[in-house]
Amino acid sequence: MSEQRTTAHDAGDPGGGGSESVTTVIVAGLCNLGIALAKAVAGAVSGSSAMLSEAAHSFADTVTEVLLFLSLKRSTRPADDAHPLGYGRERYLWALLASFATFVGGAVFSVHDGVHTLRYGEDLGSPALSYLILAVAFLLESVSLARTVRQLRGETRRLRVGGYRYLRHTSDTTVKAVFLEDSAALVGLLLAFGGLLGAQLTGDALWDGLASVLIGALLAWVAYVLARDNASLLIGRALPEREERTITETLAAQPRVVRVLDLVTSVHGPDDVLVAAKVGFADLATAAEIETACDQAERAVRRAVPAVTRVYLDPTPPRP
Repeated sequence: MSEQRTTAHDAGDPGGGGSESVTTVIVAGLCNLGIALAKAVAGAVSGSSAMLSEAAHSFADTVTEVLLFLSLKRSTRPADDAHPLGYGRERYLWALLASFATFVGGAVFSVHDGVHTLRYGEDLGSPALSYLILAVAFLLESVSLARTVRQLRGETRRLRVGGYRYLRHTSDTTVKAVFLEDSAALVGLLLAFGGLLGAQLTGDALWDGLASVLIGALLAWVAYVLARDNASLLIGRALPEREERTITETLAAQPRVVRVLDLVTSVHGPDDVLVAAKVGFADLATAAEIETACDQAERAVRRAVPAVTRVYLDPTPPRP
């Protein structure tokens, strides 16, 4: 059939920066700021490079939370004439900058300080204050991580997927960033404790310097994972194969549809996905039947995959 019709749906604000994610970011940011100040004081008093590295780690995490907060707020602005598809992908721009902050502010400083300690040694003061602050920091980081884990569990139950699969494929990189940073913070605290204890027991600053280098390597890995995911989404990433298969099957099940010839999906935010497809209809289908089928298909696709906010269908003669 030569006549073509495009159906479209614009849900307006997709709600990608939900209040739960905003609360998670704020809780993590406040915890990190308080922890960073305490670690800096302990590092200055004890002379421990591992504690100073942990202070840099927490300051970098605080900057990260500020950037993530900006990403949530700015990405939910409504579409306008200049940006007809909205600002959803702006969240990935700010999240990408946040990963750079983690790398430069945390990883580079920690590795540099650790290498300096390994080469030149350091004068260690009393570690008592550092142990106390490490214990308090571990408690606060655990509170922040528990908040993030509750949100992750809610999402995995809603989507009926496992936690690993959700973290691997989710387009909500804000929650993923907070989870990875809080997890890395707890591991970093254990490394700092081990470095302090080793230096205290042996009198050799090598243990403290080694802990600082390991903390830097851990932060570099977190920064790499987050930068890779956000860059992929900023460029434009499709839905996972399972969701695309669901959309294809939903379209193929519509009246008068012979088969789906081509399908393209594009993620603009956690709850903002565009779907475009070339659909082959039966030869004897009338224009009115095609219009009805397109309208039904749009509603069916949005029911099957709730994150879909726009559906564009192109009725195309099936290829022989």
